[in-house]
Amino acid sequence: MVTALITVAAIAWICQIAFGGWQIHRFNRAFDALCQKGRVGVGRSGGRFKPRVVIAVALDENNNVCDSLLMRGITVFARPAKIQAINGLSLKELQPDVIFPHDPLCQNALSLALNLKHG
Repeated sequence: MVTALITVAAIAWICQIAFGGWQIHRFNRAFDALCQKGRVGVGRSGGRFKPRVVIAVALDENNNVCDSLLMRGITVFARPAKIQAINGLSLKELQPDVIFPHDPLCQNALSLALNLKHG
């Protein structure tokens, strides 16, 4: 009985590692494609027991959003998605509380993504 329990735990752990690697691979491919389009700002929010949110925003030379990436969830099945509502908007027009009125985690991640670091 103990051996079966240890075996199940080991299989679950190996699956977690495999699915985590798969998720990282998908995110890295989407992020690399985003970086090809312009300057990129990234923001993350969430905690240990809350869904994590990662938002990346690509800006062109006129500081207009040319593409974006949103990834949220608790499990390894979270997938990168685009935020269609912000495409084409200028950096000054982006207001996280207007874009995500009922989602404080997305608001926080977007506000962090908009604070581009220079240098």
